[in-house]
Amino acid sequence: MCVCVCKRVYDTSLTDAQWAVIEPLLPVRDPSRGGRPLKYGRRLIIDTVLYVLGSGCAWRMVPRDLAPWDAAYRWFRLWSADGTWDRLHDALRDRVRIADGRDPQPSAAVLDSQSARSHQGGEAIGYDAGKRVRGRKRHILVDTCGLVLRAVVHSASVQDRAGAKRVLTGLHTLFPRVGLVWVDGGYVNRVDAGLVGWARHAENVEIVAVPRNADVKGFQVLPRRWVVERTFSWLGRCRRLARDYERKTAHAEAMIKVAMIRLMAARLAGEAVTPHGPIETEAARRLADDLKNE
Repeated sequence: MCVCVCKRVYDTSLTDAQWAVIEPLLPVRDPSRGGRPLKYGRRLIIDTVLYVLGSGCAWRMVPRDLAPWDAAYRWFRLWSADGTWDRLHDALRDRVRIADGRDPQPSAAVLDSQSARSHQGGEAIGYDAGKRVRGRKRHILVDTCGLVLRAVVHSASVQDRAGAKRVLTGLHTLFPRVGLVWVDGGYVNRVDAGLVGWARHAENVEIVAVPRNADVKGFQVLPRRWVVERTFSWLGRCRRLARDYERKTAHAEAMIKVAMIRLMAARLAGEAVTPHGPIETEAARRLADDLKNE
């Protein structure tokens, strides 16, 4: 077997150590091409997708020393449709949890949503009257380490409780050990709305709200909920995710998975860069406290 060591062209490109983590988990060939060899290497394709994700540029504007934009987009679309991104993401998440000394199956999770503006056409575009945002909502469920368990992108006009049901539907099948989900107080401000009872009976999950302190103005670091906010911060470092530029919700969900794949591959390769700002310091302290209390 030929081992090719590629030069790292851009900051968004995979390192050799990161590629060594990802390569065994990727499909070897394109099923639509039969037995013909690939024209562009899988690493070059992923580097091109990561460039679009990290820089926020349009597909047609990728540099010429990467894969042609149409080839990279075709692979991105193919791997979104056949579940390759999902399988790669889930496999890396399990490995990161094991490396951290945790069970691959989490027992608790945190749920929240983020409204993203969209100036493109496409499916599921709506208006969030509360945030005054036209676009879509990203609903993510993360474990207590901030790793994404599920990501659902839908219209911004969908209420949080309805969006939460989309995320939690089938949760017991995928993650049978999850019995507790922390949420924002807005999800359960009306118990008769049915989310708490539905989650308990349909998915055997207990919904627990973490309320804000009404006497404190501005940003608050809330117990448990800060974990999912940090995940949104990780995703926000990718300029493609600063807004929603995808025409399909499936592609918007795939971009979230690709961002997390890059982050987890760096961790497993021992190359994760930990920022040292005040937010990160406070997050690390709270994470240590949470681990002691578990």
